[in-house]
Amino acid sequence: MAEEILLTQEGYDKIVAEHEELVSVRRKEVSERLKEAISYGDLSENAEYDSAKDEQAELEERIVKLENMIRTAKIIDESEMTNDFVGVGLKVEIKDVDSGEKMEFTIVGSTEADPFAGKISNESLVGQHLLGKKKGEIVEIVVPDGILHYKVENISR
Repeated sequence: MAEEILLTQEGYDKIVAEHEELVSVRRKEVSERLKEAISYGDLSENAEYDSAKDEQAELEERIVKLENMIRTAKIIDESEMTNDFVGVGLKVEIKDVDSGEKMEFTIVGSTEADPFAGKISNESLVGQHLLGKKKGEIVEIVVPDGILHYKVENISR
């Protein structure tokens, strides 16, 4: 059985929208490219046909992956979340104890992670160590460059 994937409602909606776009629009576009390439004749030396077949294979692979994600998704119920401790779907403001730098992250499932947008995975090193921590707690994280010391400043939705 496939492992469940933690998603926020926003992340789930994005996956469903991408799936619908690929199935209803992109599949037809690729199919038309294939038909056009076939009309050129000899398939053994037809670069357009090979390219369209490759694109079709990649498209179908992505569709299957999205369907599996939708099927195994566990949507985080925001009504059950409290701001008492860090959890998936919550924003956490942390302060680097050593440098004084403040950062804010939203803890999300691994499929939604986007560090450049401030979304870190619950499976990442930092995400794992922050989970379950309360406001005011100091977290020690061993990374290849040394040890990070983060203080949980605030937890919010």
